[in-house]
Amino acid sequence: MAQSFDVLIRGATVVDGTGAPRFAGDVAIQGDRIARVGSLDGARAKHEYDARGLVLAPGFIDAHTHDDSVMLPGGDVTPKVSQGVTTVIGGNCGCSIAPMPRAIPNPVPPPLDLIAARGGWIYRRFSDYVRVLEATPPAINCAMLVGHNTLRVAVMAKLQRPASEKEVRLMRDLADQSLEAGAIGVSTGLAYAPGRCAPIEEVIEVCEPLRDHHGLYCTHMRNEGDDIVDSLEETFRVGASLGIPVNISHHKLIGVHNHGRSKETLGLIADRMTSQAVYLDCYPYTASSTVLLPERVETASRTLITWSKGAPRYAGWDLADIVADMGVTRDGAIARLQPAGAVYHNMSDEDVERILAFDATMVGSDGLPNDERPHPRLWGTFARVLGHYSRDLGLFPLEKAIHKMTGLTAGNFGLIDRGVIREDAFADLTLFDAGGVAETATYTNPSQRAAGVCKVWVNGDLVWDGDRLSGAHPGRFLTH
Repeated sequence: MAQSFDVLIRGATVVDGTGAPRFAGDVAIQGDRIARVGSLDGARAKHEYDARGLVLAPGFIDAHTHDDSVMLPGGDVTPKVSQGVTTVIGGNCGCSIAPMPRAIPNPVPPPLDLIAARGGWIYRRFSDYVRVLEATPPAINCAMLVGHNTLRVAVMAKLQRPASEKEVRLMRDLADQSLEAGAIGVSTGLAYAPGRCAPIEEVIEVCEPLRDHHGLYCTHMRNEGDDIVDSLEETFRVGASLGIPVNISHHKLIGVHNHGRSKETLGLIADRMTSQAVYLDCYPYTASSTVLLPERVETASRTLITWSKGAPRYAGWDLADIVADMGVTRDGAIARLQPAGAVYHNMSDEDVERILAFDATMVGSDGLPNDERPHPRLWGTFARVLGHYSRDLGLFPLEKAIHKMTGLTAGNFGLIDRGVIREDAFADLTLFDAGGVAETATYTNPSQRAAGVCKVWVNGDLVWDGDRLSGAHPGRFLTH
């Protein structure tokens, strides 16, 4: 009797997420798991797909997102699904949607306004957020960090100072409760208020529960420019003090006079990897994006405004054009726009390529889904790695590109049975055209879905079919 499955994908070029060479084969799905991989000529299924000429990979895992609020309620998360992403890591840069056991400050202090823009930052306890995710699942999976900036806002009335012993204890307790509820780690955003006033001793004490919960520490470091080596050393010290893994978020070198220093930073990172667990991610663009900050404008050759509450009509404008239109100084224009967000052109192609090609580098979009005119990385990151960097530039082979976006990330974040194509792994899969996959999102037209992604399955259910969402919401809240 012929074997029967729920789904059978025939004749694909399989790239399994481990970095191993591609092979031709069939993949069968039963329920939420991969049931068989190999030659399945005699098998049958409820749904069969001819994948000849296409690549089948594990669903991509976005190592660095701010998708916390758009996962709810039952979010489609179209920017990610449409480029083959099946799992996101949220709560980065010290900004998480919970816990917030007191009334939300008004106005919300930046950069927390990046995730509060749609009113989603309302959960008193991390466990409350988890319950809503499980009751109204999104289209894709998510794993979440608890943010140090959120913890500071939750317990401190005045943020521009180190926390007191009592405040540190309260933050540590909230972190412990959040990890108990399923958060996989703690993130910091030490480059921003309110995090920049936290000394390293505060960070270490707040992160102490990570040891018991086997969590990791993810950080938007204090400095990504002139003082980047000091910030790296600070990051390593947190990990070494607590005996936990650390992840350097969106590693980059900003400012023209720092271009080329990735040789120095990657050498230092590689050296520390021999004595402690150090991870890193990056996005494949030479422009960054966050809230509008005068110090960031100083490092950029060009600044684009992504949103503004002070002067909403300027969303999508170049700051230089805004200055001319307002007839004021640059600082005057920045003040009038606030609060606001921006894209900063401040990195070099050489550094981005070197960091992306580094064997240990994961891929994270750092996209900001609440921005009115977001950085194109929100919609284009994974297609850009596959198309521009792997296929067109030949920076690395397809197998390595996919490993950076699947198996490597799943292993570092402790996502068991994810990020690989093998029997009994979860059926998170992406089928795409290797010759046609490409980002179409641009700085002037950023909200455009990627080309070449044919089908996407999450936990065995089809969520993207050709050029549209299926309407299924099989995503799960993941912990380790």
